[in-house]
Amino acid sequence: MTRVILSADWALFCRVIDNHGDLGVCWRLATQLAERGLTVVLYTDDDSSLRWMAPMGCAGVKVQPWPAVDDVFVSSQVAGVVIEAFGCELPTCYQAAMASCPVAPVWINLEYFSLEASAQRNHGLPSPVLSGPAQGLTKWFYYPGWGQHSGGLLTDFRRQISGHLDLDDAVTSDAPPLHISVFCYEPAGLVLWLKQLSRLPRKVQLHVTAGRATRAVRSAISAVHMSTISVDFLDYLSQADYDNLLSRMDLNLVRGEDSLVRAMCAGKPFLWHIYPQHDGAHIPKLQAFLAQTQAPSSVVQAHLAWNASEPQELSDLTPDLLAEWADWATHLQTVLEKETGLTQRLMGFVAAKG
Repeated sequence: MTRVILSADWALFCRVIDNHGDLGVCWRLATQLAERGLTVVLYTDDDSSLRWMAPMGCAGVKVQPWPAVDDVFVSSQVAGVVIEAFGCELPTCYQAAMASCPVAPVWINLEYFSLEASAQRNHGLPSPVLSGPAQGLTKWFYYPGWGQHSGGLLTDFRRQISGHLDLDDAVTSDAPPLHISVFCYEPAGLVLWLKQLSRLPRKVQLHVTAGRATRAVRSAISAVHMSTISVDFLDYLSQADYDNLLSRMDLNLVRGEDSLVRAMCAGKPFLWHIYPQHDGAHIPKLQAFLAQTQAPSSVVQAHLAWNASEPQELSDLTPDLLAEWADWATHLQTVLEKETGLTQRLMGFVAAKG
């Protein structure tokens, strides 16, 4: 029996660990599904970030708290498509209800973005559930990525805003200041990088996002002579405002997954601070990204230095270097504009499995 996936029939499950990215990705996916006429329920254990990330909400998306251990679901409450985001385990009460459905829902295990060969091999593979309340069901691995053999990326170029954004150009020189957005964890080389910026012949304006990036920069600037660097500590930004910020910068420092994709869509030079893992598994993932996107050697050097566990110098931001980075960034933007995005690919994948 073929299940017809109707509107109002998708559920996303997301746990918030220690950052905003997981919820940010799920919210973007939910809103893109809603824009295509679907109604989505987003279950999360912490929706507090949505107050600033998406203050206006989205018609067609309903946010619900993570089910409690003693909650009970019946089969009629189970969505036709169930997305388990980033390895969060579905509540057992919901799994049991899924197993009781006359026709099983399409169960997607949405993984993290990766351009490693293993991700491309595993994308789209089934994972039979052999034990537990959902025994007998199947979930499908879905890997966001780059190219036709991946799950695609959450691109939406309609969201790239080119409108006005107030930038403080109070620091003046013969050339306008270099505007840099800063969204990072705690890079080991942050103090060293600020010292390099302070030696540039051009003034620098940093636009530092709230949270960990603000704390890291505040801690680092005490060790740097900042006479040529002006710092704008930002409030928490909505997703639309953050997208707008990236589109107005000369260089974007981004972290995690969601902001990386936004930076690629913006088409401006960027430096990715990949989420650090204690076993060093993030470095091969970073190297795979740089290789698959054909990053020039200067971009590779900067990324490896920025993500190193010990302070390392980056190349100075000369006009020639920024021009080379800009060519690379523009190429990535052009490629992504031609590719089908993750949401459309995911809907096609679900239609084939439903």
